[in-house]
Amino acid sequence: MKSIKIVGLAALVALGGATGALAQAKTLEAVKARGTLLCGVGPAAPGFSNPDDKGNWVGFDVDYCRALAVAIFNDPAKVTFKPLTSKERFTALQSGEVDLLSRTTTWTMSRDSSLGLTFAGTMFYDGQGFMVKKSLGVKAAKELNGASICLQTGTTTELNVSDFFRTNKITYKPVLFEKSDEVTAAYDSGRCDAITNDRSGLASDQVKLKAPADSVLLPDIISKEPLGPVVRQGDSQFFTVTKWVYFALLNAEELGVTSANADEMAKSTNPEIKRLLGTEGDFGKGIGIANDWALQIVKKVGNYAEIYDRNFGAKSPVQIARGANELWTKGGLQYAPPIR
Repeated sequence: MKSIKIVGLAALVALGGATGALAQAKTLEAVKARGTLLCGVGPAAPGFSNPDDKGNWVGFDVDYCRALAVAIFNDPAKVTFKPLTSKERFTALQSGEVDLLSRTTTWTMSRDSSLGLTFAGTMFYDGQGFMVKKSLGVKAAKELNGASICLQTGTTTELNVSDFFRTNKITYKPVLFEKSDEVTAAYDSGRCDAITNDRSGLASDQVKLKAPADSVLLPDIISKEPLGPVVRQGDSQFFTVTKWVYFALLNAEELGVTSANADEMAKSTNPEIKRLLGTEGDFGKGIGIANDWALQIVKKVGNYAEIYDRNFGAKSPVQIARGANELWTKGGLQYAPPIR
């Protein structure tokens, strides 16, 4: 994408980008005036974002957007989901077509520095891996020398797999597709020996296969993939709201506040709980939202554990152990700053 220097609103209007730049300057006000949050999600990623059999969007990334809508409107329904491919996502955010991305996007230095974007935190710690048919007899990624690998273009996946094979002095044949569903379909039809993606993405891909039990995820993890919400740079207020919604979900879990007991916990004398649920201090007011924003989020959407279990737990189609996404108090990496 060529770099474009914008000088003044007139030039911006001429480029057709006024909406995006104004949103960048005052996103929260624009969202409130519009009456709905525009959230960019993955088009078909079970567990993260996917329309259910009634056409309602469900998933981990979807629930985060609903939580943000509660913080802004006190209504989880006031969000419009825009399915975006990996190729489309950054342009859609930069142009103002969406207010944020919540769609399995990896936090990298180049994305943080050269795309005009800012990551609000790591909601899901992941790593890239491989899935193969059991009949192939492969037990580890280093045994894939000379294999054909299906993968999605326009993602960190391409560089990671290239680095892995080059580092290990083995070869592979990339089979590239623009859309994730195309990658999965190609693997399912036998066009490649293996498929590579974030391991959580592979778990989502596996449930789409004609015979899921015939494939297996290899144990190798070849990269770090910190996934989280992304907003445009230059709007510190909206950035602050997005990251503190994420932090509130974690703090609620750590403090034992759930959707079932939130109202009762609001009567607590614990100062940390009082600040979280808005019965002490003006922390919501400081970022342009109601003081009971976190209370309403937990009541209407749940805390981090409830969201995780709903989408990746034992009763979900895509079952992924918490692992690194456990709270820091349980040996995981999820850790939120305090509200004070």
